[in-house]
Parts: sequence; C-alpha cells; structure tokens
Amino acid sequence: MAREFFHLVGRALGCRMADTRTPDQRRRIMKAVKTKNTGPELVVRKALTSLGYRYRLHRKDLPGSPDIAMIGRKKAIFVHGCFWHGHECQKGKAPKSKLEYWGPKLKANRDRDERKARELRDLGWSVLTVWQCELQDLESLRARLVDFLGNAPSQGKTSDT
Repeated sequence: MAREFFHLVGRALGCRMADTRTPDQRRRIMKAVKTKNTGPELVVRKALTSLGYRYRLHRKDLPGSPDIAMIGRKKAIFVHGCFWHGHECQKGKAPKSKLEYWGPKLKANRDRDERKARELRDLGWSVLTVWQCELQDLESLRARLVDFLGNAPSQGKTSDT
C-alpha cells in the first residue's frame, strides 16, 4: 500500500521510479528474450503457410539473415519487435531509465536494420518489414503479405518460389 502511494506521488511530481525488478530478475527476463522463432514471427509464418506460400528461415547467406526468405521470388521479410527495433508506436517507446544505454542501443538496431535492408535491395531483393503491433489485425496482415508476394502458388508445389 505504501509503495503504491509513493509511486503515485512520485509520478505526480514528475519523478522517475527505479526499476521494480531486482538485477537478477531483470537479467533472467532479458535472457529469455529470443532472437529467432519469436511469437510475432510464428504468427507471420502461420499466415504465410495458410496462404500456400513456402519459405526459408534465417538465411545466413543473406544480409541481415531475414526471418523469412523466398529465394525464387527474391523476397525477404523481417518481423520486428516494436521495442527492440525502435518502432514509432506505443510498444516501441524507449524506457525512461538508463537512456545513456538504451538510446544508442536502439539507434544502432535501427541503423543496422536500414543498412541490411539496403544491402538486400542492392542485390535485387524486395524487403518487407512487419511490425509486432501490426499483428493484431490478421486479415490486414494476410492482405499485406499477398500484396508484397503476389499470388500464392498452387498447393501442390514444393519449392519456395
């Protein structure tokens, strides 16, 4: 009760509160964050599969190792978490604490994303970025994927073209 009171008072006065987690708790939370096969990535993959597309995952031979690659079509899809890649949405806001750490880190992520997308385009690839916040509307996601990839192949095909 007292903690809630001081939290509200601090907020009203414009004070920033310290992290509510212990360093060990924060470390375990951050360690659990995955880079591959994330929830948002699985949503996009499920949508692609249901539309009849075939794809390859995390191609290390391509700049940026796209989350999803369609080799024959020369199409790459990156599925970005809004926070980690600095999207300009509610989920993408930088933390208010440790700005000296998070500011440069998130900027470096954005710069790398732009550089890798440009490298792919220079190789003749088309690039689509799907943001975590865009996954709420699955019909819109499916329409966007079809618009980017073109008509889905017939169900009997086995290649990733």
